[in-house]
Amino acid sequence: MRGITLLLSILAILAVWVAFSWRDTFEPESLSGARVLVTGASDGIGEQMAYHYARFGAQIVLTARREAVLQKVMAKCLELGAKKAIYFSADMASPTEPENLVRFALQHLGGLDYVVLNHIGSTPFEMWDGDMDQQRWLMQVNFFSYVAIASAALPALTESKGSLVVVSSLAGRIANPYVASYAATKFGLEGFFGSLRHELIMQKKDVSITLCFLGLIDTKNAMEKVKGKVNMSAAPASEAALAIVKGGVTRAAEIFYPWTVQLLFLIRDWFPDQRDKIIRGYYNYDPPHA
Repeated sequence: MRGITLLLSILAILAVWVAFSWRDTFEPESLSGARVLVTGASDGIGEQMAYHYARFGAQIVLTARREAVLQKVMAKCLELGAKKAIYFSADMASPTEPENLVRFALQHLGGLDYVVLNHIGSTPFEMWDGDMDQQRWLMQVNFFSYVAIASAALPALTESKGSLVVVSSLAGRIANPYVASYAATKFGLEGFFGSLRHELIMQKKDVSITLCFLGLIDTKNAMEKVKGKVNMSAAPASEAALAIVKGGVTRAAEIFYPWTVQLLFLIRDWFPDQRDKIIRGYYNYDPPHA
């Protein structure tokens, strides 16, 4: 109990530090005419990012699996003020689609200033059951396709001195129950793109990489999965999307939303036993009955 009290006191101090050290340098006019590729754009955070880019006057290529939904998002982007909005329907479980997507974006936009990697494969929110076929499929969608899109887009981003924006999760740096498969893919993103950032700097290539670590967000999909299993409030998807957009424009190395995610990361290794007890305290588990 004493350890948890100390931990909460430190969290309060860190909260004050974060509040006073944070500064918003976002300039929305810089996105006017910017050439943006957004994956996972048919709903949730990706859809909200598309609308923010549209309001700022960007040119946008949207991609997801569901063509009919993409058409509706595209139409709304044009209504909101996008200088251009087009879509490319694709399933990122296919190893050939990432390169096809980038080729399409370059053909229609003439270059790329921002590539926002946001799509995820559907995963059950439950204890690990040993399903290796599901794990391999999820690695293709959540990890390998990110690497493939980034690799195909890098020459264009190097030319434009552009930005890669990679949407990850709290579960991509701190282990949580019920998300072993998902967490594995997100942990991989930090390892790959963190290393790639070093390499680009060493090669003097002016391409920024922003890793975005999100907590629980109130998307329809997330809310359905965690219902009855998680005792925590969810942050709004539109605000999370705006934080991601701002992070890419300001070329931040990392962004955290909500701000409490950053606090958890700061104390991640200080009190591991208390940390893990706090994490498990947010989750409900009913053991199967014999």
